[in-house]
Amino acid sequence: MNEQQHHTATHDSTVTVIGLGPMGQAMTRTLLAAGHPVTVWNRTASRADGVVTDGATLAATPGEAVESSDLVILSLTDYQAMYDVLGSATESLAGRTLVNLSSDTPDRTREAATWAAGHDATFLTGGVMVPAPMVGTEAAHVYYSGRDQVMKSHLATLTLLGRPKYLGEDPGLAQMMYQAQLAVFLTTLSGLMHATAMLGTAGMKAQEALPELLSSADSIGDILRAGEENPGAALDAGEHPGELSTVTMMGATSDHIVETSTSLGLDLALPLAVQAHYRHAIEHGHGSDNWTRIIDGIRRPR
Repeated sequence: MNEQQHHTATHDSTVTVIGLGPMGQAMTRTLLAAGHPVTVWNRTASRADGVVTDGATLAATPGEAVESSDLVILSLTDYQAMYDVLGSATESLAGRTLVNLSSDTPDRTREAATWAAGHDATFLTGGVMVPAPMVGTEAAHVYYSGRDQVMKSHLATLTLLGRPKYLGEDPGLAQMMYQAQLAVFLTTLSGLMHATAMLGTAGMKAQEALPELLSSADSIGDILRAGEENPGAALDAGEHPGELSTVTMMGATSDHIVETSTSLGLDLALPLAVQAHYRHAIEHGHGSDNWTRIIDGIRRPR
């Protein structure tokens, strides 16, 4: 099959989407807009009404949905939901590729890949790094891991959902990256709400506070990149030069945040967690090192 034939076959091939929350619906519509016939299934069938109106075909059962396509995309709550949905359709899995874009732990992801292989199916893990309205746009990207050849064989179709970033053969890698990205995202959200609550005690409304706080959040990447030509290189080398921002300096700031939050009667879970990272580094004699030294306590908690 030459490149043009492969492109045409991929473009015309049916894709199955199982799970029709906002993300599943967005992926279905993106695939339909690109010319793919799409078969869908959802536990609550009424959730398919909109995409069926747009041209998707609703399968009566998970088995029927799987048998409709070589490529089956799963957008579910977690990996247990995959077993719940496909448990009655395991005989239909042979020869199919399952692309699970659901969130769970890396270990459960690896177990799922083994489970799929036991039913003669191939498996790709994926993590979609944009909200549903951005699926299929230039801003969208998706992390994948699993067998390289499987990734390549479905690359044209998967690229429609967002720019694919392939991490390697280990099926747990994409899930690990997804959870790592969400650790940054969720911690930032909690930090923004804590800061908004602090300012609110002084009478500042959220619509006044958030623009200022979001500007700070936006600048963090630029600040870190300006401090190191190749971010992460010093960490990999075990180096923590403290010329700009030491553990002691940042730790003092974390103490002030805890004191301020205490005086304002706010929840202390987040500021105490941050403070603990700096105190651990100071207690182990690293007060003059760069703030990045806190990674030691995160890697090896007490």
